[in-house]
Amino acid sequence: MGGGEKEAAVNSSRHSVRWVEALWLIASLVLLVALAWATNRLAAVSPKALEYPLWAALLGLAAGGIASAAGVKERLGKAFRAELFLKTGLVLLGAAVNLREILSVGARGVIQAVALVSAVFAFTWWLGGQLHLEKRLRALMCAAVSICGVSAAIAAAGAVLARREQLAYVTALVIVTALPMMVLMPWIAAAAGMSPEWAGAWFGGNIDTTAAVVGAGAMYGEAAVKVASIVKMAQNALIGVVAFLLALYWVTKEEGSTGSRPSARMIWERFPKFVLGFLAVSVLASMGLFTKDQVKDINALRNWAFTLAFIGIGWQLSFGELRKIGLRPLLVYLAATVFNTLLALGMSWVLFGH
Repeated sequence: MGGGEKEAAVNSSRHSVRWVEALWLIASLVLLVALAWATNRLAAVSPKALEYPLWAALLGLAAGGIASAAGVKERLGKAFRAELFLKTGLVLLGAAVNLREILSVGARGVIQAVALVSAVFAFTWWLGGQLHLEKRLRALMCAAVSICGVSAAIAAAGAVLARREQLAYVTALVIVTALPMMVLMPWIAAAAGMSPEWAGAWFGGNIDTTAAVVGAGAMYGEAAVKVASIVKMAQNALIGVVAFLLALYWVTKEEGSTGSRPSARMIWERFPKFVLGFLAVSVLASMGLFTKDQVKDINALRNWAFTLAFIGIGWQLSFGELRKIGLRPLLVYLAATVFNTLLALGMSWVLFGH
């Protein structure tokens, strides 16, 4: 075979490989969209607090297991870009944080948000240390319990480079505990004769998912929904602050133990840049540059981005990795949730109960 013929054969082979890779990518995209559609249907017919991230992770986990058994997981997973979708979703989340609405309840909502986030974060970190949890997992749990569940855990994961199975574990804890809280807290508030403002502040400061917060407030009345939503929004606004402080702590304390002082560039490189996008979108929303319909559309896109992200996380996990985490994180999460519940009850009474 002459040189020209060899070169033609090589080019033909490369062309065939590219076509095969393109077909696998198309198949991966089709599978991802199908799983996202199934997630949406399951979330629509399940209890409100069992949100789409849990169904997405479970479906992704099941699909990944089947693909692995068939020996095609690596080829079929080309479109499962969990990190990209997570960052996109968190940026879009900024449209749901309107600083003007937060300020509409005055300093009370801001004071409650800052005090609760600080106290619950510190308590969860301390308790996790007492039970010897791995520090990255502790950081995710602290952010999830103290701020706003899944979204805060995503930001924390970017700041400390947490493993995928840790984020999936915390996500499951957040969503599963939200359902009983959404149902029980309005009943307790009614039995205690709480005012709508007091009850709403309690719901918003304690329940970890926004959907469950709104659901609990709706059970108690329109005034409770408004206060609950704004208090939760005030906590959401602290995502960027907590992500920055976690990145700073991780670089200076956890990764700077050799005695060398980390540079500002190193801290900047670790800081999750998508949080800046979240803050920018939040500022634009607060300036009124988005209409209500546009905000609704952005929120829908956010939900789809998170759905695709958690399908990807589930796809990349294995049951063995989840089992390795053990039950101690569950004990820490439940204890921190109880602490958050009682502290939020007291603070909401002081700030909104009179």
